[in-house]
Amino acid sequence: MSVGKSIRLFLADGTPGGLLTAEIMNWTGHVAAAPRSDLAALLKRPEASRTGIYILLGDDPESMGGSVAYIGEGDDVSKRLYHHSRNEDQGGKDFWDRAIVLTSKDSNLTKAHARYLESRLISLAQEANRSRLTNGTTPPLLPLPESDISDMEYFVAQAKIVLPVLGVNIFRTTATPIQPSEPTEVAASASPSISPIFEMFVKRYGVRAMAQEVDGEFTVKKGSMARLSFTENSSNYEFLHDELLKSGQLVQDGEGSAIFNQDIVFRSPSAAAAIVAGRAANGRVEWRIPGTGVSFGSWQSQDVESNFGGNES
Repeated sequence: MSVGKSIRLFLADGTPGGLLTAEIMNWTGHVAAAPRSDLAALLKRPEASRTGIYILLGDDPESMGGSVAYIGEGDDVSKRLYHHSRNEDQGGKDFWDRAIVLTSKDSNLTKAHARYLESRLISLAQEANRSRLTNGTTPPLLPLPESDISDMEYFVAQAKIVLPVLGVNIFRTTATPIQPSEPTEVAASASPSISPIFEMFVKRYGVRAMAQEVDGEFTVKKGSMARLSFTENSSNYEFLHDELLKSGQLVQDGEGSAIFNQDIVFRSPSAAAAIVAGRAANGRVEWRIPGTGVSFGSWQSQDVESNFGGNES
């Protein structure tokens, strides 16, 4: 059973697109985020001058909907952010348009802690593969005392919870074990945040794919198949299909088929179904639980129907 978390968000200037802070109850960590246009306000905040980690985020011009990120650390994070705010010809970085600062409310993070966290977050971002990192190298983990490692791993775990709430998804992994239970048992017992496995089969082309919804994201599993070409022109999904092939996330696996080279997250089951089928598709209908025929849409509505279906007048 999952345990709830209370996250406190504060909009410093009263607008959703401006500087904000985030905290989790009983966690000593503190997160501040701001667009580049509000960097001056971020640098004035006391937490920005503490030892900590920072993340720079921007759009990736080399991929559709992708992002570029840089992860760093500093004894005084504000000094590092000021340096990165300069133009590239002055040693700064131009790609980013948002900065995230992670520090400690009790100021107990040391330089060694920050370097450990930097290394762990870079490794997690590389594992998740959701953003193109501009870090040249991955610094090795420092040999901290066992108790400090435990504290830092807890810090990382809490950061991975709060950052997606702020729209920072570069550490979210799609790797979840496929549950071995029978399909009917999986449908009944799966965690609310992890769905049963769904299958899509395009019989005409012998294409079969597996997918799962994890924490509200629809993920097609590595090894799934897709059509190599798209049958409809001028479609946004066709452009996405081409991007996946160019990036190597989809790899040709025969004359008319391709294979997913890694788990890939889609914005909707229909987007995933379109890439698999090579045409527009209703993912809520075409993704089904193997052995039961239950569609994704029907599975998603089960709790609503069981709790509220009889309340219509």
